[in-house]
Amino acid sequence: MRKIIIYTLLVFSCLKSWGQGQNDITEINVTTKRTVETAFRFTENPKIIDSIKPTQVIEYPLLVIQHPTQIILDTIKPASIKIVDKLPQLYHSYVKLGIGSKLMPLGEIYFDGNRSRRYVYGAHAKHLSSFGDIKGYAPAQYDRNNLNLFGSINEKNYTLKGDLHYNSKGFQYYGIQNDSLSRDSITQRFSDLGGEFLYSSHKKDTGNLNYSIGLNYNNFQTKKPIIDSLAKWRASENFIGIGGSAFYKTGKEIYSADLNIRYNGYKYGILDTGISIVDTGIVLNNTIINLKPTITTFLKNNRFKARVGVDLTLDAHKQTKFYIYPIAELKYSLFNDMFIPYIGLKGGLKQNTFKSISNENEFVLPNILMKNENTVIDAFLGIKGTLSKRISFNASASFSSVKNKLLFVTDTLYSLRNKFNAVFDNGNITTIEGSISYQLVEKLKIDAIGRYYSYAMTKNIYAWNLPQVQVITRANYNLYDHFIFNLDLNFEGGRYGLVYAKEEDTKVENNQIAKKLGLISDINLSIEYRYNKRISAFIQGNNLVGQRYKRWYNTPVQGIQVMGGITFRF
Repeated sequence: MRKIIIYTLLVFSCLKSWGQGQNDITEINVTTKRTVETAFRFTENPKIIDSIKPTQVIEYPLLVIQHPTQIILDTIKPASIKIVDKLPQLYHSYVKLGIGSKLMPLGEIYFDGNRSRRYVYGAHAKHLSSFGDIKGYAPAQYDRNNLNLFGSINEKNYTLKGDLHYNSKGFQYYGIQNDSLSRDSITQRFSDLGGEFLYSSHKKDTGNLNYSIGLNYNNFQTKKPIIDSLAKWRASENFIGIGGSAFYKTGKEIYSADLNIRYNGYKYGILDTGISIVDTGIVLNNTIINLKPTITTFLKNNRFKARVGVDLTLDAHKQTKFYIYPIAELKYSLFNDMFIPYIGLKGGLKQNTFKSISNENEFVLPNILMKNENTVIDAFLGIKGTLSKRISFNASASFSSVKNKLLFVTDTLYSLRNKFNAVFDNGNITTIEGSISYQLVEKLKIDAIGRYYSYAMTKNIYAWNLPQVQVITRANYNLYDHFIFNLDLNFEGGRYGLVYAKEEDTKVENNQIAKKLGLISDINLSIEYRYNKRISAFIQGNNLVGQRYKRWYNTPVQGIQVMGGITFRF
């Protein structure tokens, strides 16, 4: 439309010019309608249009694979709470009476105080004796008498314990094939009187120092000789022990220290005098002081445990010596305590007393020149753990170097070869041990232990009277809470005794005559029938195999022994 208007105006302009040139004036009047369009603006921004178009990116959604699931709710038995007006009755006294073959009377009584968490006290007394003999040997009667008093105070932050005891043990040195000997000529009696007290703190918060202090006293002596003028010619010793320990826990470390002072005064007869050329008085003052500081740390959520320290020991005996022993142990728990391997290094000084020696072999002579047993080094390793919730095990091996190892040999100087003398030797000892335990709640319990020993002594070709192989088994079975069965098995082999003349099963080496002592096979079984909570009856059989094995050379044990009796509570 705009162009048409412009062209029209140009035409009229030309015509007008031409008309003026002719001197004619022409007027044309035209009526028309003019429309003006509405203005608008482009809304798009300018952009460069590329000739190459990018490839479109296509996104594919992930497909969710749903496996069919099934939820099964296991039923849980609701807990039951039994509300009682009073606790079950607690009986204060327990009495056991019995009689066995070989005329063996048994009496035992146990008493404790009221049901109290704060105060605990009680007493225990026991008597066992035998009037039987061993065919072909000297009289072999014996009696055992024990009395024990105990008590404790248990407070929130500490515990105080006390214990008093008196033990009397009479027996005969029957290790000689002569049944015509009188009992009085070979009778011995040990008297043991003592007590101990212990105070220990138990603050539960981390960062507190906990400690304990203990005191121990013991008097041990043999019977007086029949002749009054020789009343002082018996063995007597006094033991005093003072000990203390403390530990401090901070973070993952435990710092601890133990201090022990042990004094033992041993006396036999009168010093520098004698009742014969070979039997002279002995006085030994034996003191051991040791300090053991250690550090224990826990890592890997307590799965890894390391304990390191040192044992500083002063030995004031015949000569004063100082020893330093290592303390190192590493443990690591695998698979939630299923397997726990461990390895360590240790050592120590053991104080030999006449009481400890006679507890091991009661037929030992009373005049002993005792020495302390020095374990210079003891390296050990092993693994323990659980095979299931009912079965646990342990397997270990140790290698030690020992000085003054205690051995027993038949005496030929002071007796009729019915007593033993204590000798001391140096050597290396290897021990391999394995054990397994099974427990089915409180119904069945079984423990089995096997050990193998290898001795390499310096002066002696064998470790006299000590076993090379040992197997111990214990089992307990509870049948309906009415019948209780207990079984004990003990087997020992590879033992040798030192003899002074060639006999059967002897061999000579380095001018020493060794006799094989044979296998120890000891089986004991007891059965208890509980009529109710207060009354029960029992029967017990010892040495059911009937083997009169020799625990020590020329000292056989009694054959089969059977004992029965009753127990009751009130």
